[in-house]
Amino acid sequence: MTREEAFAIVQEFVKNEGLVRHMLAVEAALRWYAEKYGEDVELWGVVGLLHDFDWEIHPTLEEHPLKGAAILRQRGVSEEIVRAILSHGVETGVPRTSRLEKALYACDEITGLITAVALVRPSRVLADLEASSVKKKWKDRAFAAAIDRQEIEQAAQDLGVLVWEHVGNVIVAMRKIAPELGL
Repeated sequence: MTREEAFAIVQEFVKNEGLVRHMLAVEAALRWYAEKYGEDVELWGVVGLLHDFDWEIHPTLEEHPLKGAAILRQRGVSEEIVRAILSHGVETGVPRTSRLEKALYACDEITGLITAVALVRPSRVLADLEASSVKKKWKDRAFAAAIDRQEIEQAAQDLGVLVWEHVGNVIVAMRKIAPELGL
């Protein structure tokens, strides 16, 4: 599947611009990690781009991404992509075994926290955002309270990266597409 085909699916199913930006951020982070690990950058990018395409039509953890996987299969999307997307869901029972699956899980929630931190800064951009700024907000449990910090720590550990190194990596990745993210 090409990026263009994946983005067409996103455009068909996702109307919320914030959700599109989240998927773009995860795509950028996965592309960055694919380069780092010498993996297929296009494949990893497509997984990041598509991972939440069904959230608006299946907005519960019981349905997402299980029902979305069926749509992707109907469209001929490879089982490797479908499995990776399924592995990021908490109710799917699909274990994260590949590096791609672990990277998707590790990059999903952290992009949201990084975005939230950038948006409350005076500059509202990623260009001057450092991991230390995220660390300061990390300690404030009322800030972005829905983001599970323990999940982020465990996901980074499963990927084999220290959490603050991971935060820095994802910031660098997101900077590459900052205009598309509105940051």
